[in-house]
Amino acid sequence: MGRSLKLFTVRGIDIRLHITFPLILLWAALQFGLLNGNLAGALFGVVAILLLFVLVTLHELGHSFAAQFFGYPVKQIILSPLGGLAQLTEMPEKPIQEFIVAIAGPAVNVVMAIIMGLFAFLANLSLSNPLLVAGGATGFGLEALFSYIFFYNIMLAVFNLLPAFPLDGGRIFRSLLAMKLEYVRATNIAAAIGRAMAVLLGLFALFNGSIFLVFIAIFIFTAGGQEAQMVRMRSLMRGIRVEQVASRNAYTLTPYSTVQQALNLMLLGGGQADFPVLDGDRLVGFVSREALLRARNTAAPHSYISAFMDNVEPALAGEDLYEVQRRMSQDQLNALPVVSAGRYLGLVTHQQIFSALRMMHTMPDLPTQTPTKTQSQSQSA
Repeated sequence: MGRSLKLFTVRGIDIRLHITFPLILLWAALQFGLLNGNLAGALFGVVAILLLFVLVTLHELGHSFAAQFFGYPVKQIILSPLGGLAQLTEMPEKPIQEFIVAIAGPAVNVVMAIIMGLFAFLANLSLSNPLLVAGGATGFGLEALFSYIFFYNIMLAVFNLLPAFPLDGGRIFRSLLAMKLEYVRATNIAAAIGRAMAVLLGLFALFNGSIFLVFIAIFIFTAGGQEAQMVRMRSLMRGIRVEQVASRNAYTLTPYSTVQQALNLMLLGGGQADFPVLDGDRLVGFVSREALLRARNTAAPHSYISAFMDNVEPALAGEDLYEVQRRMSQDQLNALPVVSAGRYLGLVTHQQIFSALRMMHTMPDLPTQTPTKTQSQSQSA
């Protein structure tokens, strides 16, 4: 948030500009201005890029509206020199939903191309080659600007349909595979093909001296590996209950613990910085690291910690670890107290989750679920 500027809001979705966005405008001004040796070229480049990012925003809103239709909240859309990114709180996992959400963006560009094409036909506009426009051969009038935007809108759709993560085509390809294959396997296949395409794109960019395309190729290659790893970890977490990871030995506080006592625990407690607050074995509150630091700066050392408790919903012992980790990330929490039948059970932290995932990754045959009584009886029969 701190590295982006909010422009406006559409249907609850913040449209934000990354602080590096001016770099693409500077690049456009230099690219068109230096090649053509005049201020008109530089101004043309800036206006062209701004209009292209209007289309990028519409593209991302297409994804966002489709996600909202299926009940997935959209946090924001970030516009950066590399393009736009709609940040969903959760990605659809049903293949048909992922397919629709992924294809909605390019579909917007196709619709815009049809509208712009009809307008050009009715207005009797002559569409110019975008390469000639970029070189200044056609001048920098409105007709040249329209031609440039029209063709690059089509290129935006085509490029995003390449089957490589994080492009829309990668998610479309994965969703089609997932209709027939297990989700993790479908992701691994799609990620491998996408990374191979990134290598080819990188080689093409190097031979043609396109530094910008080199960066995009590196980004696509890295994103493919990250997507495969994320889906693998998500699959592992869905086989684990949070009570299997929670620490029963975490330090706790009482409502009458002081701020100084809590600070002492944070300094001497082996790295623990978030504390459940208990009344007997009943959870009555939670003090995060941020709340404790605020208390240190604003309250007397002998103040009761109960005045600085956070209002967080504890994790249930039998809750799926993936859902707990997702909620922690969404609420920007480093830890959550775990309860069972209304009684405090332990504390789960991001570090414990990652440690459990590393163990599962190195020991894939390790059982992740404790059999219930019914399961045990059916197995023994």
